[in-house]
Amino acid sequence: MKKHACIMVVDDEQAILRLLSHTIEPEGYGVVVADNGKSALALLQERRPDLVILDIMMPGLNGFEVLDLIRQSSNIPVIMLTARGEVTTLRDALALGADDYVRKPFGRGELLARIRAKLRRAGPKVAMPIPIKEEVII
Repeated sequence: MKKHACIMVVDDEQAILRLLSHTIEPEGYGVVVADNGKSALALLQERRPDLVILDIMMPGLNGFEVLDLIRQSSNIPVIMLTARGEVTTLRDALALGADDYVRKPFGRGELLARIRAKLRRAGPKVAMPIPIKEEVII
């Protein structure tokens, strides 16, 4: 039986979480959502998704900080999704290890194509356990 990929969506805006869930789930993917960086890190360990869609501008741990913590122990594909369009933001995200970068507003078809491409390249078993430092979870 073929396993359906699980995608984690991390954004502090509930409307964006709903929109992305309604965009991704009909394509047959499982979706898990987190509305902040700390929750995302905890869910990464618990659910071990196959791909992460990560907003940059969030209170507390921002997307750059979450990405940096993910990259310390995992090669899971990460697509940054943000309203920020500066070249420096794109450069910084890619330098920290993001696999892709999508600007809001985004097209449904484009986002789904990018998801499929990243999952195809990652192959099976891309998600690995992520040890989290205790001070991050608290």
